[in-house]
Amino acid sequence: MTEADLSALRRALAARPPGPFHYRDLVADWDALWIGSRVRRGHAFLDAVRAGRLPGVTDTGRKTPQGRLYAWDGQS
Repeated sequence: MTEADLSALRRALAARPPGPFHYRDLVADWDALWIGSRVRRGHAFLDAVRAGRLPGVTDTGRKTPQGRLYAWDGQS
């Protein structure tokens, strides 16, 4: 995940209220992406969260039918 990708994600997060979310909620063209791109980008997002590259975002360890659930504290 590039620094430009991370910057776009930080902007999208800043516009959200605190609480749970799915990665797909941050990606405007999610439904237009090929499934392989969704998997690759979702994994890159998980790696970035686990590496602390997106402060304020935590992996809840839970999955829903829409995908992995994350939590945004709304402050970072």
